[in-house]
Amino acid sequence: MALSRKNFLKVSALASFGGFSLASSKPVRNSLEGEKKLIKPRVLKHGDTIGLIAPASPIYEQSDFNKMLEDIRGLGFRIKLGQHVQKRNGYLAGSDTERAQDVMDMFEDPEVNGIICTRGGWGSNRILEHLNFDLVRKNPKVFCGFSDITSLHMAFYTQSGLHTFHGPVGKSVWNDYTTNAFRQVLEQGEKPQFRIPRDADESFTITAGNAKGKLLGGNLSVLVSMIGSDYLPSFEDSILFLEDIGESVYRIDRMLTQLKMAGILDQLSGFIFGKCTDCSAGENSLSLNQVFEDHISPLGIPAFYGAMISHEDNNLTLPIGIRAEMDTQIKTIRLLEPAVIT
Repeated sequence: MALSRKNFLKVSALASFGGFSLASSKPVRNSLEGEKKLIKPRVLKHGDTIGLIAPASPIYEQSDFNKMLEDIRGLGFRIKLGQHVQKRNGYLAGSDTERAQDVMDMFEDPEVNGIICTRGGWGSNRILEHLNFDLVRKNPKVFCGFSDITSLHMAFYTQSGLHTFHGPVGKSVWNDYTTNAFRQVLEQGEKPQFRIPRDADESFTITAGNAKGKLLGGNLSVLVSMIGSDYLPSFEDSILFLEDIGESVYRIDRMLTQLKMAGILDQLSGFIFGKCTDCSAGENSLSLNQVFEDHISPLGIPAFYGAMISHEDNNLTLPIGIRAEMDTQIKTIRLLEPAVIT
């Protein structure tokens, strides 16, 4: 990832804004998931209002911010900006409580139909203890983003029971591939089968086969940083999907080893690695394929590399916690149920 996520920083006092407390009660691992009280948000429609927030890092260039607004409006949506969405505090888009406040404001605002994060970067882990998960549960909405937003996907799933969406951020390249996947899942309520484009870069099978399970995952570095917290769900009977950027192969090796030592890899029914963008091997390194052979092949579960889950231009919209089927022969991901209420 572009920014280091080695330190999981603890934030301090709980803050109150707008008449309600940002902080929820102490998180309880898998409480909602275990009771199967999971919630699907309502489908997005043309003309709906999208709330844009920056729970991690800001967009630094005004021209990039303006281009994002143009792209989101071009999708047919109205826009409501978070109060602190353009604030800067080093590599953070404002203080922890300010960023958390924008998240809560958008869920509470009845005019907002869905929420898209402007970008990832770093900082979402820092705001988790400031979020009111009961409020999120009572106001379910489409919530979309990737990279550092992985923290929020895991937290909303485990603590609010909300199915969120690992998909494009506001500043993503909204090309035909990315836009079509977004619309199929969030606007049309379909059960699409996602394929790798014929002109895509390298893809390969790690272990052949088909598997079904709930979709869980996101950015590998972020996911690993949450191990030991109460925000990670059970990965039993899941298809784990991952992606990363700017990590040397030995670091991917290290993080997969940590997933193994935490018992997560042994719970999986399937494994998909999208892209590891700019993940250099370097001299005297194992290849990325060799690392997968060491850690994933012994699991004996279907696994492949190369899905459109990445920091690159083509991106899927994958619902967290929704059941899906993967096929390594044709390298597809197919949703087994709609992810939104139509």
